[in-house]
Amino acid sequence: MVRPLRADIDLEALRHNYCLARDLAPQSRSLAVLKADAYGHGLVACARALETLAPALAVACIEEAEVLREAGITSPIVLLEGFFTADELACIDALELWTVVHSDWQVEALLAFRPSRPIPVWLKVDSGMHRLGFTPPRVPALWERLAGAGAQVCDLHLVSHFATADQADTAYFQGQMRTLEALAAELEAPTCLANSPATLSHPRAHGDWNRPGVMLYGSDPLEVANAVSRRLKPVMTLSSEIIAVRHLAAGERVGYGGRWQAQRASRIAVVACGYGDGYDRHARDGTPVLVEGQRAGLAGKVSMDMLTVDITDLPEADIGSRVTLWGRAANGVVLPVDEVARYCDTISYTLLTGVLPRVPRRYHDA
Repeated sequence: MVRPLRADIDLEALRHNYCLARDLAPQSRSLAVLKADAYGHGLVACARALETLAPALAVACIEEAEVLREAGITSPIVLLEGFFTADELACIDALELWTVVHSDWQVEALLAFRPSRPIPVWLKVDSGMHRLGFTPPRVPALWERLAGAGAQVCDLHLVSHFATADQADTAYFQGQMRTLEALAAELEAPTCLANSPATLSHPRAHGDWNRPGVMLYGSDPLEVANAVSRRLKPVMTLSSEIIAVRHLAAGERVGYGGRWQAQRASRIAVVACGYGDGYDRHARDGTPVLVEGQRAGLAGKVSMDMLTVDITDLPEADIGSRVTLWGRAANGVVLPVDEVARYCDTISYTLLTGVLPRVPRRYHDA
């Protein structure tokens, strides 16, 4: 008998979400962003599911690209954080990778390198995110240098990242767009600008390339969902089973610190899943789960290997009942990971990427 916790990965839903992103911007090409182990879904499996659809893939670093190449993935791969040391350029050349360049030292290292073929380069503009990239006044001179380095550089693009594309208030986003549009027009430069929220809600940002990320995995990144984001399908279903049922009198408490107290005679289900599996320890009482497709709420603090759920109003629930922590239950009811994340005072990205290796992934493909 194996522990009943598992993460089911629906690769057909992954493809559906990619096609949705692609079809929103028919004049653009859409990267499939697979960084952080495909947002916790499995890097190689997701790459294989998308490689015939996506014209290029994107990861954060060379280590992730190496895993894909070793698995036989031949698609173009963009390094979104670029390279971290100059000696990585030899690997970029050997693996035929594309790279973002965001710092002066990277420009100098690239121009001093002699690749076997020119390397596709995306020049990062800091248009307002203030993490990586060059300030807009510096970009034209850098663009000219890189564009003139035909032995080292080809397919030069401008790339930037939006700080607030997910928000209903678009003022800051519009400011970033004006900056980027002016630069792209001045340099006659192709662009890659739109992340998931911009892909979903800002056609103005659709460039030569878009880079949908979390939306591929069925999470809605928008502060206010729109008609398109509601069509996303969950890719990961995290589920387990009830392994014990406790009967509590009114006034009795559950779990560490006794945070949850029964207000009536209650039935409490113990579920095989905890923060040692990646379920967020900050989940509040009432955080929703689905027990055989019916909603119930967390009761008490999450433990390392277990969590507890109030099933008083679900008399048919018992040992062996399937519990969906997020995703799609067997009866088709969906518990969005975004909803669970709000109860944990976090975002879906942290829940999806936080599912730990001891949770087995099972891949399903139509």
